[in-house]
Order: sequence, then C-alpha cells, then structure tokens
Amino acid sequence: MGEAANETPRVGAAALQGFAADLLHAGGFSAEHAAQTANLLVWANLRGVDSHGVLRIPRYVEMVELGVINPSAAPRQVAGKGAVVVIDADRAPGAVAMNFAARTAAELAGIHGIGWCAVRAISHAGAIGYYAQQMAAEGKAAIVMTASKPLMIYHGSKAEGVSTNPLAIAAPTSNPDRPLLLDMSTASVALGKIMAARDAGKPIPPGWGIDEDGRETTDPAKAKAVLPMAGPKGSGLSLMIEVLASALTGNPLISVALTQGGNPGGNGMAVALDPSAFGPSEAFVRAITETCAAIKRLPLAADASGVYLPGERGFDEMEKRLRSGIPLAQGTLSRLVALASKLNVATPADLA
Repeated sequence: MGEAANETPRVGAAALQGFAADLLHAGGFSAEHAAQTANLLVWANLRGVDSHGVLRIPRYVEMVELGVINPSAAPRQVAGKGAVVVIDADRAPGAVAMNFAARTAAELAGIHGIGWCAVRAISHAGAIGYYAQQMAAEGKAAIVMTASKPLMIYHGSKAEGVSTNPLAIAAPTSNPDRPLLLDMSTASVALGKIMAARDAGKPIPPGWGIDEDGRETTDPAKAKAVLPMAGPKGSGLSLMIEVLASALTGNPLISVALTQGGNPGGNGMAVALDPSAFGPSEAFVRAITETCAAIKRLPLAADASGVYLPGERGFDEMEKRLRSGIPLAQGTLSRLVALASKLNVATPADLA
C-alpha cells in the first residue's frame, strides 16, 4: 500500500486538458482563451516538457488577478508593410497572442512567400515549439522567438541582464505529424525546469542557476536567476532576440526593466517561409527527410543511447504519454487541487 501511495499519479491527456481549461476559465480566462492555453500546456506535458505544462496554471491565474494578463484582450494590427505585420496583443494570454501570430505569418507567407508577424504586449508564451509546429503542419518552414524581462545573467556579470528568450525552428518532413523541430532556451536551462525541480523536491544540477549573492546553487528554492547557455553565446543570442522581437516592434523590454524596474511584459514573433517560393515544395520536404535519415545513420558514440533529431525525443515521449497518461509531480498536483478547491472546479477522478 505504501508503494502505491508513492507512485506518481498519471492522468489522461483529454482529462488533463479539460481540467486545465476549467481552472483557467474559473480563474478569469474567457472560455476560448482557456481552451487555447490548456491545449498549449498539455502539449508541453505530453512531450515531457513539464516545466512548461500545467504547473504554470496557478501563476497564470495569479497574473490575471495582478492585471498582468488581460483576459478580455483582442489582438489587433497596429503597423505593417508588405509581408510584415505588427500586432498589439494588449496583454493577451500568451497562447492566444502567439496562435494569432502563427496564423497571420502563415497567411502572409501564402501571399508573399514569407510572412513576419511581430506581436507585442503578450504574456508568458509557453513552449514556443507549439507555434512552430503549427506552421510546419501547413508545409511552411517556421521561426518563432519570444522576449521578456531580465531573468538570466548576462555573461561577465552577476546580475540579471537579459531574459531566457527562446528560439524555435521547424521544417516539414514526409511525416506531417513529426516535423524537424528545434525548441531551445538561450539559458543553460529554462526557468520552468527549476520550478519543476522545486515541485518534485529534487536538486538542480550545477551550472543551472545562481542564488541572490551570485553564487551557483543546486537548491531550486534558492535559485534567483539562471545562467546563459554556453556563456557569452547564450547571453548574446538572447540580446539579439530582444532586438528582433522587442526593439524592432517599438516595445523594448530590457532597457525599460534595467533603467525603470518593474515587469514590462513580453513580445513575440512568428516567421513563416513558403518553400514553393524557393522551388518545388516536394523537393524541400524530400531534402529534409533525406537529411534526417542520413543523420540517423551516423555511428553511435560510446556512451550514447541513440542519435536524435531536434524534437524527436519529444515526439517519442508524446506517444508514450498518450498511451499511459501524463505523470504529475506531487507539488504540481497539490497546487492544482488546492486551486480547484478555491475556484470550485471539479478535479478529475484519477487525480482527486
């Protein structure tokens, strides 16, 4: 009985998605905004990226209460020229704003061969590979970036100077359900993974974060900021994403945060490329598929379990979790159940 009690609870994707949407809706999101956000969060959980999954829900509800998220926001175009469109999201939920940007970029690419949709004044965008995959599913090559307040050490400093700004790039393959999908943070680790370690009661590896005195720590509760990926490369790439996603849209974040303080919000951008503008689309997909096959045939290193393509581990994990359910850390489960009790939302039977 003790062993069963210590097992990590699992929940089916559909049940978790419904529970997530109900919590968000009860917490102030419109029904449509809640559904879009729940889809994004559970997609991350299915891929094993629990740091960007439903553990974020209590914070999202808190962000509505604090006015950081505008639950009634309606994104609108405020500028543009040719294949470029700038959207003001009015602090919409991140999933709503970035879904809008991905759709707009794909539509523009269908007309111009390329579509660049910048979206400013968004809230937390979640796992941005989700948006890149949407565009790849339509046969487009895709680039997605988002920017936010300082959360990461700038290389050479002990203070937060840039954000963990992520980058996602996707390209379609012969399997429409499995594009080539790179989704990475410019930090040594996404901040959400430290949150996930905190929920799971586990230490974090050296090199992930520092405490308030600027010293490296393995205690997730003491981690004040994360370290950049590959030192100056990570902080430099993050800064250039700030240039493209923020300064270019007239909504700079880093300079405002460092000189004025506070939380200036977030920005994002989605870029779609139509392969037919470069040549036959079939040739592009064939080239991607053949390149992937060639990489997979490379000989294994002595300590490697396999040669994995960008996004492949996530797709493999998704197949497993669709069959066996999504595991939830005890800390995450406790906080979701507590929020459900507070908001009078029914908890799924297998989590109650």
